[in-house]
Amino acid sequence: MNSLFTRLSLALLLIMLTVGGGFYAFEQWSSRRYHEEVTQRLNGAIAMYVTEQTTLIRDGAVNRTELERLAERAMIINPSVEVYLLDRRGHILGHALPPESVQAETVDLGPVKRLIDGRAQPPVYGTDPRSPGLEKVFSASPVMDGDQLEGYLYVVLGGRKYDELAGEVRTTYTRQSSALAIGALVVGGFAAGLLVFALLTRRLTQLTRDVESFTLTGPDSDDQTALAQLQARQPDNGQGDEIGKLQAAFAAMATQLREQFVALQENDRLRRELVSNVSHDLRTPLATMHGYVETLLLKNHELDEAERERYLLVTRKHTKRLADLIGDLFQLSKLDAGSAPLALETFSLSELLNDVVQDFELEARQRGITLRLGHEPDRALVHADIGLVQRVLENLIHNALDYTTRGGTITLEVETEPEKVAVSVADTGCGIPAEQIDNIFERYFRSDHGPIERDQSSGLGLSIVKRILDLHGSRITVASATNKGTRFEFSLPVPAAA
Repeated sequence: MNSLFTRLSLALLLIMLTVGGGFYAFEQWSSRRYHEEVTQRLNGAIAMYVTEQTTLIRDGAVNRTELERLAERAMIINPSVEVYLLDRRGHILGHALPPESVQAETVDLGPVKRLIDGRAQPPVYGTDPRSPGLEKVFSASPVMDGDQLEGYLYVVLGGRKYDELAGEVRTTYTRQSSALAIGALVVGGFAAGLLVFALLTRRLTQLTRDVESFTLTGPDSDDQTALAQLQARQPDNGQGDEIGKLQAAFAAMATQLREQFVALQENDRLRRELVSNVSHDLRTPLATMHGYVETLLLKNHELDEAERERYLLVTRKHTKRLADLIGDLFQLSKLDAGSAPLALETFSLSELLNDVVQDFELEARQRGITLRLGHEPDRALVHADIGLVQRVLENLIHNALDYTTRGGTITLEVETEPEKVAVSVADTGCGIPAEQIDNIFERYFRSDHGPIERDQSSGLGLSIVKRILDLHGSRITVASATNKGTRFEFSLPVPAAA
């Protein structure tokens, strides 16, 4: 009873029975009305013929003998008629029926006059004196005495005999055939409706099974048979009726749920890894700082100025590393959360490069590395977030300094194109092994090739670079050869193309 097919079937059965019953009742009513109209049209002149045979009222007196004779003759010819003589106000003056069978004393003259005047189209119904609550078709004619209207001859065309015969006919072949025909139509329509409902609900039933199967397995299950079956049932052209669109929508939703769950799993893995790495990276400098500060407190009077300065320098180095790590974490979290929307503006990339190179020039000289700006077109205007682009350049230069040995060179170049400006940062450092290139933009990844000390890098610099460029819709590429150097390249849109 709870299935859609069962409910639709019961609703269809109720509708078919209602329609079939209504059609049967209408067919019986229209058939009766048809026969009554035919009867009235065929026998409409009976009253006139009777009144033309003799004078039924003379000088106000009713000729009852002649009335009974003519009534009996009319009833012999047509047993269903009943003849009544009315006065000018509709009172029954005489008839040829048993007195006790006539229940009414008057007949409504309104229908009689409309029929005689021709103002009404058959069938016209009038009073049935033997059954005052019913109306019957009739024939009527004025009764004249010379030029004087004395009354009306009122002939009921479907009298008591007609009702008795009609009741008997209800069980005859014609009535049964009509009922059987309508019953066959109802059964046939119901069967056709069941077939249509079965075809329509078949896909809904299958979709329900798929939904239940997917619900039971869940998006976290390794068994994705239900999702695969859903996707396999989708039409290739993407078209279909409402059920097909519902299937496609659920398949898309299930796929999205699966992808989101996988993404959540990956995010959870990264979060655990982040917590682990952050805990380790924070604990190391903190422990070192704590050790040196505690040594200073306990042995301050035993230390000479050189040792005290060395302890303070080490503490400051770890303090700076801790500040850099916290700053990188804060920057990356803001980029991931989208809490810092891009402040896009048009600016000169050449001028920004010159400023960044000047900021790192002293550090590069101290390390014995040449930092230079190569091809530099005039201005090279771009449309981007200047603060974030500066952070990209700083991270790339800082990364190049860490992996380039003394005597090496770091070169920044700019090349303008019709819709973008390409920027490259190349070094002559140790390079990146081919098997590690795909991992360098992952958080906390540190290459094990090169001169940099493992604990001096947060492992977040290149992750921040990639995230910033992703927000700008730009892609960063890497080309590297071991012991020969590395080249990072990305592009930014020009104002007209932004």
